[in-house]
Amino acid sequence: MKELAPSGKLRIGLNYSNFLIVSGDEPNGGPRGIAPDLGRELARRAGLQYEFVKFDAAGKLFDAVKAGQVDIGFLGNEPQRANEVDFSSPYLEIPVTFLVPPGSPIRQIADVDREGVRVAVSERSAYDLWLTRNLKKAQLVRAKGIPASYDLFMAQKLEALGGLKPKLVEEQARTPGSRVLDGQITGVQQSIGAPKGRAGVAEYLRKFADDVRKSGLAAKIIDKHGVKGVVVAK
Repeated sequence: MKELAPSGKLRIGLNYSNFLIVSGDEPNGGPRGIAPDLGRELARRAGLQYEFVKFDAAGKLFDAVKAGQVDIGFLGNEPQRANEVDFSSPYLEIPVTFLVPPGSPIRQIADVDREGVRVAVSERSAYDLWLTRNLKKAQLVRAKGIPASYDLFMAQKLEALGGLKPKLVEEQARTPGSRVLDGQITGVQQSIGAPKGRAGVAEYLRKFADDVRKSGLAAKIIDKHGVKGVVVAK
């Protein structure tokens, strides 16, 4: 427990830009959502007091975990991040695909990676990192945060918007004629990250994530908050 929370209080980092796992604040100011509930459960099991530290972007939360400014952070587990942060096994997965504008000739995911296709993404998100590694011809155009990536997509009339499928379904509803492409390019593996060098912490977090997944607790918390479009990790 000393390794998990060196200050004696567990500092839990939350990414408020991911509305699927952090759905805002309660009237008393406490955070609401899947990640806050799991953070509270982790602290309860560890017998630790806790505090939440709020961030407005995944990249900022990653930097804070890496620097040890928080003790754990609820983040997408990406190879690039895993080089600098220790991750638990995933507790849920969020599919990623593309939204295309009305009249787009892009019919399927395979059509996106072509010359002349510009894709709006949220800067330093897990799917930005994945697309950076995997797109060969299309150009990524980055915005600071998920809402800003939609605004950029619309303002610059880009050919595609990459993002979490549940959010893209919302954007489709307010963009007549747009389409969410079938399937997924990847699934963001939501995990719990901790600073490197705390030998026992990664193993403790792995066991915790495995237990909440296999016991059904993760599924119950997802249902409690009515989150659609995410699945418990396998």
